[in-house]
Amino acid sequence: MSVQVFETKEVQDLLKAATNLNGDNGNARFQQIAHRLLSDLFKAIDDLDITPDEVWAGVNYLNKLGQDGEAALLAAGLGLEKYLDIRMDAADKQVGLDGGTPRTIEGPLYVEGAPLRDGVSRIDINPDPDAGPLVIHGTLSDLDGKPIAGAVVECWHANSKGFYSHFDPTGAQTEFNLRGAVRTGPDGRYEFRTLMPVGYGCPPHGSTQQLLNTLGRHGNRPAHVHFFVTSDNHRKLTTQFNIEGDPLIWDDFAYATREELIPHVVEKTGGEALGLKEDAYKDIEFNVTLTPLLQGQDNQIVNRLRVAVAA
Repeated sequence: MSVQVFETKEVQDLLKAATNLNGDNGNARFQQIAHRLLSDLFKAIDDLDITPDEVWAGVNYLNKLGQDGEAALLAAGLGLEKYLDIRMDAADKQVGLDGGTPRTIEGPLYVEGAPLRDGVSRIDINPDPDAGPLVIHGTLSDLDGKPIAGAVVECWHANSKGFYSHFDPTGAQTEFNLRGAVRTGPDGRYEFRTLMPVGYGCPPHGSTQQLLNTLGRHGNRPAHVHFFVTSDNHRKLTTQFNIEGDPLIWDDFAYATREELIPHVVEKTGGEALGLKEDAYKDIEFNVTLTPLLQGQDNQIVNRLRVAVAA
């Protein structure tokens, strides 16, 4: 049934009515966006001759996606979150703003409320016999290389099973395990004492992996560590680095890898003096450069639903 009805007055009137385009009530911006998205969907049905069975399979899939709570995970897996980063990179280039640490995706597993400490935080609350000790440290600076005092560095990552606290299906992790926040001092330095993370995959029976299977794609990520970095006089940075040597660094299903975000992993000793579980440990230096506010505003604040827990 290859028919073309999208351009007909009946369909165009239907689109305007369904979205109340230019109506007196409702949110004008939302009406504009809804009209465009619904129009694109209707046109795709025409152009690709999408059948009613396929339309209802899509509707059923959206129901399952909501039940699984995986919409944000799917947004990363389909490149939507990466696309937003590409647009923000282009906006920075347009105004001549460069030189800061690259942004990359937030992902769906941040939890607000991690304990805030000065300078150094040990965040491996739960023992993990399969993970060796890791120290992550660095200096925050501005574009002129001056240290930034009073900034807050938040860090979160997975355990050796690939699970995050608050989202661990095994229930094995304490709240805020492998999550922490540090306030920098006059030297701009921060440090997290933790355990080496591993990569992980989408829930194997979840709706995101179901869609990826249909596309013939895997749903795995390399080992990585997430960061939020905030300072009163600078733009918020959302980023993450990959663990050097992970075989999936350039095959990340969430498209978060950037060349500048693969710091070297250094073998060190002296971990026992730092309170680590073993004397030999891995060390990663990850220095961060923040960019200035634009006309006094931080245009990097993204409002999205996040988990929040009081520590």
